[in-house]
Formats: sequence, C-alpha cells, structure tokens
Amino acid sequence: MWALNMDKIIICDLPLQALIGVYAAEQDRRQRLILNLEIELDLSRASVSDALVDTVNYAEIEERLVRLGETSHYQLLEALAGAAAALVLEYEPVTSVRVRIEKPGAARFGRAIAVEINRTRERRIEK
Repeated sequence: MWALNMDKIIICDLPLQALIGVYAAEQDRRQRLILNLEIELDLSRASVSDALVDTVNYAEIEERLVRLGETSHYQLLEALAGAAAALVLEYEPVTSVRVRIEKPGAARFGRAIAVEINRTRERRIEK
C-alpha cells in the first residue's frame, strides 16, 4: 500500500495592502501585511507530467489573495487568515494550508505581530 505524498507549494512574503484593525485610526487607511502560505497537496503527478493541470496555479492564488486583501475589511488578522485559508482550500487538490500573516505596524517593540492558522479540507466518507 502506498502512502499519500504531502508535498508543498510555498508562497513567501506576499505583500498585501488591507484595511484591518480594531482601532478607529486603522479603519480608514490601508496597512501593509506580509502573507506566507504552505499549501499541501500531492505533487507526484505534476513532478512527472510537467503540466499545470496536475497542480494548482499559484500565480492565480497569489492574485486572488492580493484581491482579497484589497477588497476586504476585517478587524482581526485571525479573520483575514481564515478567509485566505478558505480561498486556498477551494482548489480541489489542496488537502491543507498554513497561513501566516504579519502586521509590521502593530508591534510596539518587535518587528511584527503575526497570526498563523492551519486548516485542513474536510473529508467526506461515503457509505
């Protein structure tokens, strides 16, 4: 019996401009966020076929995530991270995703404040 491969596509340091924050001063100006994703899926077929149809189009995912940041208005990084994870899980081959969002302007003394979430596709067992 073969084990399922859990390969990853990693999107590193994707800049977003988003309306995000709980304070009034944050509600009317876009802030710079940094998004990192680890997208788990089986890439064994794509590694042999060299065909886009056997993977996910990460350029498309990047574009959709940038658009999500530009058009959404969340108070919490947690909510934006959840929306980003849900977007990535729309792609059928994806089995799980780790989303990390950094908000450099939020830290008083550190480089950034970050939220990281992991989401897994629900598997339905058919009888």
